Amino acid sequence: MGDGAKTLSETITLAPNPVNKCFGCGGANAGGMKLTFEQDNVNRRIVGRFVLGERYQGGGGMGHGGIIAVLLDEAMGKVCRFREVKAVTAELTVEYLKPVNVQQEIIVEGRETEQKGRNIFMIGEIRDTAGAVLARGKARFVIIAPK
Repeated sequence: MGDGAKTLSETITLAPNPVNKCFGCGGANAGGMKLTFEQDNVNRRIVGRFVLGERYQGGGGMGHGGIIAVLLDEAMGKVCRFREVKAVTAELTVEYLKPVNVQQEIIVEGRETEQKGRNIFMIGEIRDTAGAVLARGKARFVIIAPK
């Protein structure tokens, strides 16, 4: 590639930004989750691997439903990076399929399904390490500015 063209590595680590106060991915929120994701530039998806721990449980050692929604929202929201835009969540629905054990590793993935005008539509999944889908999300993000 020449004359100013950018080449991206196959994956980029998206570590918590030390000045961002976001509850999910910010590094400057003492009570936040400080989530780290991988940006998969080949497949245009965002992937994270986490063990939630008991801090984020609801009843019975299972992940709190609101935390499950946060994980899906974070993964899908980061997909906007592929379009180099700032966007906000306009709609989010979560289908809770199986309990998420807070002591076991999970994989969280987000990807785009389509764009219509300022609207970007996403899907997300939370899976266990055996590949079983534990939760599924759909979202519509609205572009508010270029990055």
